[in-house]
Amino acid sequence: MDLLEAPPLPFHFTPEHEQFRASLRDFIACEITPYVHAWDEAETFPRSLYARMAELGVQGLGYPEAYGGTPADLFYQLVVAEEFARCGSGGVQASLLSHSIALPPVLKAGSEALRQRVIPPVLAGQKVAALAITEPSGGSDVASLRTTAVRDGDHYIVSGEKTFITSGVRADFITTAVRTDPTAKGAGGISLLVIDGDTPGLTRTPLKKMGWWSSDTAHLRFDQCRVPVAHLVGEENHGFKLVMNNFNSERLLMAALACGYAQVCLNEALDWTRQRSVGGSLLSDRQVVRHKLMDMVMRIDATRALLHDLAYRIEHQLAQPAQLVARVCLAKVQATQTMQFCADQAVQLLGGMGFMRGTKSERIYREVKVMMIGGGAEEVMKDLAARQLGI
Repeated sequence: MDLLEAPPLPFHFTPEHEQFRASLRDFIACEITPYVHAWDEAETFPRSLYARMAELGVQGLGYPEAYGGTPADLFYQLVVAEEFARCGSGGVQASLLSHSIALPPVLKAGSEALRQRVIPPVLAGQKVAALAITEPSGGSDVASLRTTAVRDGDHYIVSGEKTFITSGVRADFITTAVRTDPTAKGAGGISLLVIDGDTPGLTRTPLKKMGWWSSDTAHLRFDQCRVPVAHLVGEENHGFKLVMNNFNSERLLMAALACGYAQVCLNEALDWTRQRSVGGSLLSDRQVVRHKLMDMVMRIDATRALLHDLAYRIEHQLAQPAQLVARVCLAKVQATQTMQFCADQAVQLLGGMGFMRGTKSERIYREVKVMMIGGGAEEVMKDLAARQLGI
């Protein structure tokens, strides 16, 4: 038994959850973790991994059986996040599970024909889906987006740019936020379209990044792309709420991942200090080192307890929607601060080895900032939480 990780509470995680956790943990330990360094250096990972994850049932978790999915509660999603973090590579997870932010709007508001066309092949690992919201001019400020979609018969003509798009190069389907009413201001006049990856006029450029090297991240340019009106998700000019609702689940899972990465840093630091001798004694025998390790344990335990409690409240609707949105925002801030602290402490304890590529802590240290920025930066999260709580 690992004394550093408190066992999950049974009213949060059932035996079925834990059985799934065990199988996923084994898969990640055998088929992902040994290769993440090589994939990082190559700035990619095998496309065949999508199908392998689909065979495990990971890709289809939470989706209806009619589309090839497996209905599941929120705690299954937490298991996926917590176990994926163990490989110590956010890049693999980000691209491999990009459909988790691309498909929910299609499932919620897309036509049945669009759902049948898009969702089953993605859940089967045959196709890749991406979400394209962020733009060079306004970041993730959805209300300020400039990409336009002008109606032309039974098509839209899409022009504009998107950037920082996860799975942007590989994606076969791109759920894209566009402005369909140029006269509307702010949140009005925004729609979602599913754009095929092979659409004429779409060009995609890979981006170089501080972290997530193995993740496919791209800049997209739409130059008079013709997109069928049948690919509209929900009602025209009413896509803003779909985008905002999509952020909530993304932020919660990012928080769970961040807490998992913090745990990885703690585990690596502890293992190193138990092996490294300085002045004739192990690092782990020194009081200052033990204090650093316990500071990490405290933050991880507090964050994990917060996340599990919040997930329970969401699953059982034990708070008002505005309260839950606020708590999700704050949980992401808490979790990413925990990740930042633990990554910093782990690199410090590893010393020169913590500066070397190939250690998990070094990789996670580089990936802290994308976790703190992605899905909404810390300042945005606190401001949104305050407004949701009427402050």
